[in-house]
Amino acid sequence: MAKVAIVTDSTVSIPEPLLKQYHIQTVPLCVIWGEETLRDGIDLAPEDFYKRLSTSKVMPTTSQASIADMQKTFSGLLEQGYDVLGIFISSRLSGTVDSALQARQALDSGAEKVSIVDSLATIMAMGWPVLTAARAAEAGENLQECTQIAEKARDQTGVLFVVETLEFLRRGGRIGGATAMLGTALNIKPLLELQDGRIESVEKIRTKRKAMERMIDLAGEKMGGRLPVRLATAHANCEEDAKAVLEEATSRYHPVETIISPLSPTIGTHAGPGTVALAYMTGF
Repeated sequence: MAKVAIVTDSTVSIPEPLLKQYHIQTVPLCVIWGEETLRDGIDLAPEDFYKRLSTSKVMPTTSQASIADMQKTFSGLLEQGYDVLGIFISSRLSGTVDSALQARQALDSGAEKVSIVDSLATIMAMGWPVLTAARAAEAGENLQECTQIAEKARDQTGVLFVVETLEFLRRGGRIGGATAMLGTALNIKPLLELQDGRIESVEKIRTKRKAMERMIDLAGEKMGGRLPVRLATAHANCEEDAKAVLEEATSRYHPVETIISPLSPTIGTHAGPGTVALAYMTGF
């Protein structure tokens, strides 16, 4: 029986040591900055991205992972004798899943050995199912079993996030202009959630501190007492806020595993500096 290799994309926010430990490969999305096309996490690290963003007069945009990069990754793993499970950013936020499907179709052989899962999420709401599948693969589960485990984990995972402003999401077309204008007019801190793969507004709160507190409360409601709990925070150049959220959430919900990481340049382009996210998974 072939071993299973896990592939994801650069928006995943899994820390590098865990990617290496479980041999998880990431295919980069791209940040387009003026005339430059920079591969997320390869040509552009989060700390460099946020530093440049703070002074740049030209705002970046993003593009999905390429079919060529997907095909190269799949082919390389198949040649090494692996079956491949790809778990990628929500198809309602990016065309990366479509790139993966086209890459699989273009393979000369072995397409039946490549399984694709739409995470309907990103950052660690995608990362938790990725890690769960990778651990199943390490334990010897086959491609079908790993795929089913990833899909079940996806259904027990969610993410909430607080942004400083909705302007970055408005520019990228990820949230409506009217909603963005309302947030700016009232100087509120929007609390958002990924629901069925799309960004939805949950509440509008007057201060960031109160918004982060409400985010922790709401995560608890969403988890509904199911155990075990895994928690992760991710941040756009505001690590202290992410640490504070994770510390408080940990004290309340007693997770068996926690992760803190920066938001990738691709996600930071759309969320904007100051964003804090809280991702959870229960039952695994």
